Amino acid sequence: MADKLGILVSSEQHLDKVINLTAAAHEKGKEVQIFFTGKGVRLTLNPHFRELVGKAKLSVCDVNFRANGFHGREEEVPGVGFKDFATQGRNAEMVDEVDRYLVF
Repeated sequence: MADKLGILVSSEQHLDKVINLTAAAHEKGKEVQIFFTGKGVRLTLNPHFRELVGKAKLSVCDVNFRANGFHGREEEVPGVGFKDFATQGRNAEMVDEVDRYLVF
């Protein structure tokens, strides 16, 4: 049985689906990791983003966060610390660590 789920979010759509999937996996005792990149970083400033906190390990592509004009707003992203603003290398690590990998 797969115990680790990785989710790549590169779209600014489907936050509701990411939240629901994460909650369901967390409820079943699965470990969830989510990496936000591309336009997906825009979701980190959505008020509903905080629903993921405590249910998944959250990481954000720092390059895309800055490219979207959000530099200086890192403190506004709940559940994501300084070290969680990472490179695409973090996404590659996630792929290697998880049993299942979904892309939104």
